[in-house]
Amino acid sequence: MRYAILFVCMGNICRSPTADGVFRQKLIDHNLSHAVRVDSAGTHNYHPGSPPDARSQAAAERRGYDLSALRARQIVEADYAAFDLILAMDWDNLALLQDDCPPEHQHKLRRLTEFCQYHDNPVVPDPYYGGERGFEQVLDLVEDACDGLISHVRRQM
Repeated sequence: MRYAILFVCMGNICRSPTADGVFRQKLIDHNLSHAVRVDSAGTHNYHPGSPPDARSQAAAERRGYDLSALRARQIVEADYAAFDLILAMDWDNLALLQDDCPPEHQHKLRRLTEFCQYHDNPVVPDPYYGGERGFEQVLDLVEDACDGLISHVRRQM
């Protein structure tokens, strides 16, 4: 059985697809892609079927990550049962997930930054209305958290 991780932000076009793409590449780099299923979703249905924000894609591409195949979707009730770990990008998204999640799956809900090894940020801030530096900060936090998440996945196997 494969371990399954879902990354969640508001619209699923900036932070969660960045985490999805970064983590997929790290799984490949650590020969774990066969053991882990990865997806991303939004708490809101703002951009269904849309690719990640062009600024997210450009920032990710500069670091060697390809987000182009990803498409936005909203989290659905079945996701709570289907995933082993559901990682919110910030407190607001975590609260929305907690409100919608059935009680038997609440233990799966966490913040991505709980897995950071070097950065001490409680959340991955939304870069949507900011400048280019915001997208770089997202990548800094996501890369750090995904490294910690690799260690977590290994312990689950």
